[in-house]
Amino acid sequence: MQIYDHPTFRMACQQFDLVADHLQIPEFERARIKFPKRSMTVALPIHRDDGTTQVFPGYRVQHHLTLGPTKGGLRYHPDVTLGEVAALAMWMSWKCALTGLPYGGAKGGIACDPGKLSRDELERLTRRYTQEMIPFIGPQVDVMAPDLGTDEQVMAWMMDTYSVHAGYTVPSIVTGKPVIIGGSLGRREATGRGVAYLVNRATDTIGLDISKTTAAVQGFGNVGSVAALSLARYGSKVIAVTDAFGGVHNSNGLNLWELEKYVAKNKTVAGFPDAEPLTNEQLLVLPCDILVPAAMERQITEANAGKIQCRILAEAANGPTTPEADVILDQRPEIFVLPDVLCNAGGVIVSYFEWVQDLQSFFWSETEVVDKLFRILETAYTQILTVSRKQKLTMRLAALSLGIKRVQEAKRVRGLFP
Repeated sequence: MQIYDHPTFRMACQQFDLVADHLQIPEFERARIKFPKRSMTVALPIHRDDGTTQVFPGYRVQHHLTLGPTKGGLRYHPDVTLGEVAALAMWMSWKCALTGLPYGGAKGGIACDPGKLSRDELERLTRRYTQEMIPFIGPQVDVMAPDLGTDEQVMAWMMDTYSVHAGYTVPSIVTGKPVIIGGSLGRREATGRGVAYLVNRATDTIGLDISKTTAAVQGFGNVGSVAALSLARYGSKVIAVTDAFGGVHNSNGLNLWELEKYVAKNKTVAGFPDAEPLTNEQLLVLPCDILVPAAMERQITEANAGKIQCRILAEAANGPTTPEADVILDQRPEIFVLPDVLCNAGGVIVSYFEWVQDLQSFFWSETEVVDKLFRILETAYTQILTVSRKQKLTMRLAALSLGIKRVQEAKRVRGLFP
């Protein structure tokens, strides 16, 4: 499958192969479980505000449809490629199976810099992408959600475009949209809240008092900022945060509420007063109890894995740790890893809740949403921890083995259509 060749896809395949060996999945079953069901590449021409026309490449990968419709985010980033999107779709498959959601994994992306597009240009690009995807998406086929570079507004444009085509309002075509048009209370905060909940559980597991811990967060976007604030509510002291433009560090703890106001005004954490400047690379090796990579994939590598100085590594981003780094972390039992397929699953869990609410036209309170979210995370965490201890596996291998095994079993039960 050379069309997917990309470092991140190769990394996802390496992880799969390790688990497949552990589970002793027969060779003839592996390719069917591993490779995406289908992928789309589309050209997206739009009128720019200056009157010129520009064509952007767009992608969507649906990994498998064995358990139900596919589910996954849509990202806008200059470096988006088909291979990266395929890897993210694969991880989403294991994540959904692990947490018991009736979905296969999917992911989409447009290679663009949303910061260099006006609001009108973003709307045109989003609507064009949605229009091109209409033959391949639907509430029972493929449901999109926000990801890097996209937000509630992008989902609202997508929902409207699909609904105009259908001739009636279809809120269940996307999740992560504004509450006023069928979004779920608690969806925006779900991933970050889930990260903090699992970190709190991990401190119990390894015997740390969370009220005496320090935390560092790489990536102060939607996930990272909510994770930081949620950790602070549990009693942890957040001493460093970074984003794409820089970072800040204060060993006495950052004032997160003032930092949020600063970011809202300046669009970056860089330059925040009463703190020292810090790079993303420095943050990853900063002495702290809780390290939260919440930015891009492949941040923790064999070059820095030996230098990390934390007790809990909470992977809020997708694929932040390379397989080479995993080998090093496996030799460091003092570091407890919350793998990405568990750690950042809060977003897709509450996306599932939103989809269910839309299909029923019956909506829940935020208290109900958060309670159900934590129940699912608790079940998944307990199962992974049990498998990890019984089979003497890393938390990542335990999590992936549970997710992959469920997809394998579902494919076996359904059989192969002639």
